Amino acid sequence: MTKAKKRTGKGIAGWLVYAAAVCALAWGATQAYYFAQIAVWSVVNPRSTAFMRADAWRLAQDRPDLSLAHEWVPYERISRNLKRAIIASEDANFVNNNGYETDAILQAWEKNKARGKIVAGGSTITQQLARNLFLSREKSYLRKGQELIITWMLELLLDKQRIFEIYLNSVEWGNGVYGAQAAARYYYRTSAARLTAWQAARLAVMLPRPKYFDEHRGSAYLAQRAAVIARRMGAAEVPR
Repeated sequence: MTKAKKRTGKGIAGWLVYAAAVCALAWGATQAYYFAQIAVWSVVNPRSTAFMRADAWRLAQDRPDLSLAHEWVPYERISRNLKRAIIASEDANFVNNNGYETDAILQAWEKNKARGKIVAGGSTITQQLARNLFLSREKSYLRKGQELIITWMLELLLDKQRIFEIYLNSVEWGNGVYGAQAAARYYYRTSAARLTAWQAARLAVMLPRPKYFDEHRGSAYLAQRAAVIARRMGAAEVPR
């Protein structure tokens, strides 16, 4: 091998090492930002989420007649019916798990393998919050890995009640509708504190596909599933 070729090879290797170091530094800085932001949110309420900002931009482009609906309310001013309904529907073991449900993740993996694409995620309430706060709606295993890291941070820095409070105030409930208060106003013209058991059950069932159910409120599935969740609500353990 000539000296010129050796120098070229060393030059390429050097650039590859440099690029890898830059990527690692950028990744580490991103994780540090997420960690610091979550630490702040242990005492300060988030003003918006990644999902909210993306939706606000979309509405400004496609639906200038609509604006984002969101109003923060403290945990104690959110109906216990809604808290129980969401736990019964989304994450029955929320109070006791560490942010992950291994069995649910494995089941989702098998389902995705069978379908040949990502159709399920097996996400807990904490995982859903991690995605809503920082990530996109894109479905990929890379995004899922980042979601799990943020989930670990949330569980490390916040207690279950704070995680649930932020979730209840930031989860999407329709086209531009975010949080329990906005959802209660939008669908039932009441406050989050006054939601009945039946109203809460219907709102909980909407969560996996909020925009769809916003447009299909008379769905037979919505009514049937809400009845199931209403029966389960009494056994749901709510963080205090």
